[in-house]
Amino acid sequence: MRALAVLCVRNEAAFLLDWLAHHRAVGFTDFLVFSNDCEDGTDTMLDRLAEMGELTHLRNDGPYDKGGIQFTALKQAERLDVVKQADWILPMDVDEFVNIHVGDRTLTALLDALPDATAIALTWRLFGNAGQTDFADVPVPHQFTRAAPEIMHWPWRSAMFKTLYRNDGTYKKLGVHRPRSPVEARLTEARWYDSQGRELDDQFKTRRLFVNYGQPLYGLAQLNHYPLGAMQSYVLKAARGRAVHSDHVLGLDYWVERNFNTDEDRSILALSAPTRAERARLADDSVLAGLHAQAVAWRHTRFAELMQEEPYRALYGRLLMTPPSTPVPPEEARKLQAFARKSLRAVNN
Repeated sequence: MRALAVLCVRNEAAFLLDWLAHHRAVGFTDFLVFSNDCEDGTDTMLDRLAEMGELTHLRNDGPYDKGGIQFTALKQAERLDVVKQADWILPMDVDEFVNIHVGDRTLTALLDALPDATAIALTWRLFGNAGQTDFADVPVPHQFTRAAPEIMHWPWRSAMFKTLYRNDGTYKKLGVHRPRSPVEARLTEARWYDSQGRELDDQFKTRRLFVNYGQPLYGLAQLNHYPLGAMQSYVLKAARGRAVHSDHVLGLDYWVERNFNTDEDRSILALSAPTRAERARLADDSVLAGLHAQAVAWRHTRFAELMQEEPYRALYGRLLMTPPSTPVPPEEARKLQAFARKSLRAVNN
């Protein structure tokens, strides 16, 4: 089985080797990585990894389609042999880590648990900042172990997913959260499941981006989502811009909707041994080790530079003053959901 992870990155070299090592341990066999406008050596590191046969790297420095940087990259991906030859595909981001709870915690175990699935909605579990201020060169899953409760009622992004799907021709295009351009004649054979193991209804085959609120979602697997990181890293992320909409400024609204720390979840650390072995193998290459060290130093330097600019200094101060987010009570969440449905109907009409 060939399982392909598709990734878009900018200025993420300090996190790249840990992310790659984890997903090798999970069972991904191939990696397609796009980089754009890098200042920290991410593109150089990816070139070295490509030379070593670890992944396929393409620069995505523009011009960009109307959909933006990530959509432009995914459009390029559709023409590549590494995509055409994959049995399963999962587009994701460097702050997302696949976390499987069944068998030996690999992709094979997950697919064995859902033998009829042609698509699996891997639901986000939002991991908060846990009060970490300074960026540290520590694997993200080890540093951030506080997360949102399993059952959430709001915000809607707590139920968003990325789709692991069989590359059998049912969908012609890759998408950020779900495959796109379905072939109508093949949809009757498509079988979508959530990461609790429930089969999903037909609307998921063509349009849904999040599963239903207020129920267990992680019985078989979850997608650990670390959108914040340390406060210093968040300031760098704000300066970089969002992956999909690079012109959208990140502020406290983004932070508050994701900074949940109520529950401890260390389940991903069950793969620590094979992940450490993969990480050590990569670090044996002196070029990669040097590029990683340079990227860590770049992040410290870049944060110091941003603290000379008032918008970023102000943002860092607000982060220091903002407490962890509190989950919205179910009764209030239902009101918000009703408002959202009413708004959506108005837009559609």
